[in-house]
Amino acid sequence: MGFEAVNKAVLGSRVMEQQPVVVYTAQGGSEEEQVVTFLGAHGIPTSTRGEALRHTHAFVLDGLGAVEILVASEHAAEARRLLEGVEKGEFALDDDCETPGES
Repeated sequence: MGFEAVNKAVLGSRVMEQQPVVVYTAQGGSEEEQVVTFLGAHGIPTSTRGEALRHTHAFVLDGLGAVEILVASEHAAEARRLLEGVEKGEFALDDDCETPGES
């Protein structure tokens, strides 16, 4: 996928003046979905760019199958701040946290 296609994917119909920025490299589809969903939940649109083999083979080996998570440059600092917070455990649930439907 070229940068023009990535730009359109990141911003929809809005034309982006700057190149998208890689804020995270996920090692496989599960990690990709978690990061994309997390950033989206915080109002940060994303796009991905990665190895096509990840769609045909269910493994990641030495970076094969890795996928880059891209955001518009205007969202890069906030996306990195959020992802650093995840690494620090700022978004971890407490052990006594109830999920919906629990009593």
